[in-house]
Amino acid sequence: MSSIALATRGLVKNFGSLTVARDIEITLPTGVRYALIGPNGAGKTTLINLMTGMLPPDGGQIMLGGEDVTVLKPEERVRRGLARTFQINTLFPGLNALEAVTLAVCERRQIAGTFWSRLSSERDAIEEAYDILKRLRLGDSCYQPTRELPYGRQRLLEIALALASRPKVLLLDEPAAGVPLEESGDIFEAVAELSGDITVLFIEHDMQVVFRFASHIIVMVGGAIFAQGSPQEIAADPRVREVYLGKRHHG
Repeated sequence: MSSIALATRGLVKNFGSLTVARDIEITLPTGVRYALIGPNGAGKTTLINLMTGMLPPDGGQIMLGGEDVTVLKPEERVRRGLARTFQINTLFPGLNALEAVTLAVCERRQIAGTFWSRLSSERDAIEEAYDILKRLRLGDSCYQPTRELPYGRQRLLEIALALASRPKVLLLDEPAAGVPLEESGDIFEAVAELSGDITVLFIEHDMQVVFRFASHIIVMVGGAIFAQGSPQEIAADPRVREVYLGKRHHG
């Protein structure tokens, strides 16, 4: 039986009188590829923000491995193996892809403050960064400034930056959003090739992508878990079809 990588128990979040997370209970086994789907406003990004510590819950628990991380700060969760993607254009517009990922590796090693003065002595950090870029099919773009990368490659670089923290759990909030259709498949192909030790939970609206790459699907509606199951079970569930899938998925 697989070990549990991430779990929530009775998770609740309110914004005034509006409940945006309602008694959420999910369990992600190690190494699985989960998709989180649901209509706009269902609470998907709120759930990611709760899990990563960007929002404090009003009730319930978040377990990372066997540890309760409910009150830990986001950076403390990252150090324990929980990572999410973030926009790189805002953070590293002047760096090339290799410099950006190397800086993220040095941050994990807690030597980022001396990164520029000791760059030549951090050869192993540079090699680790290049290896991450190669795994995400970005090796040939390593010297290209981040702001000049095609948008699909920028999104892949965001994933590379998250991988630099050596996560056990990787949370992806619409990793292909805004990416041309011909490039979005490359992103999920790269995600599919990630180590089997990494648990992945991704939010995605393209049902073809969801049914192709997810081994398990969680459906949220109105801030609560509406259904969970394999792609086959979710596709066959008339309740899910009624409230969300509709014409999105055929067959």
